[in-house]
Amino acid sequence: MKAGQGTMGDTPIYSRVILKLSGEALAGEKAFGIDPEVVDEIAAQLKEVALLGVQIAVVVGGGNIWRGSSGWSMGMDRATADYMGMLATCINSLALQDALESHFVDTRVQTAIEMKEVAEPYIRRRAIRHLEKGRIVILAGGTGNPYFSTDTTAALRAAEIEAEVMLKATNAAGVYDSDPALNPEAKKYEEIEYLDVLNKGLMVMDSTATSLCMDNDIPIVVFDLGERGNIRRVITGESIGTFVRGGKAGDKGDSDCV
Repeated sequence: MKAGQGTMGDTPIYSRVILKLSGEALAGEKAFGIDPEVVDEIAAQLKEVALLGVQIAVVVGGGNIWRGSSGWSMGMDRATADYMGMLATCINSLALQDALESHFVDTRVQTAIEMKEVAEPYIRRRAIRHLEKGRIVILAGGTGNPYFSTDTTAALRAAEIEAEVMLKATNAAGVYDSDPALNPEAKKYEEIEYLDVLNKGLMVMDSTATSLCMDNDIPIVVFDLGERGNIRRVITGESIGTFVRGGKAGDKGDSDCV
């Protein structure tokens, strides 16, 4: 497997991936809640990728329903606020599962917090077996512990299931040296190393998640979810977004990053 990205086509360059979706992505243009049309569109894109034979795990955030940091800022107990956020991710995961199944895609939701009436508990070997059978696995409930973000969950699960890449879907075209909404001269990185992300304080994801990916040699592709077909483009090797990796930037040959 090549660590870098190649040219667009119908052949995937990854066989097993983990996709991180923000909760806000499911809300679309709404400020709160779930937009069924947006979720259906995401499900349709995931089906396209699954039909290529790619094994897909998904981690969904919960910020469209509840964000733990909002609770802390109001004086709520940190652990309580974070557990509420974990439950919000479960709601989003069930919504995505329903949309995928409406597209006739076999899907399983696994949660880090046991709720056996609605989802399976997260069991690493069972998750891998589902992936090997061609099912999309949605990993809900965060890590099951407070003080950790869903970005960190995605990085942790990527290491556990031996994903070849972590796909970070955002509302931006990639990673920039400053906020492009505030600075029209902001520079977009085509590739950048993990350490540069950490040292420059770039808002790719939280530092714990970035460090986990760095320690386990899991490359990250940050890309814009808003453009139809971008998930497939990343999977099939089109150079979109920003590629975050270790080693020498620009070296796209075989490496220890995958």
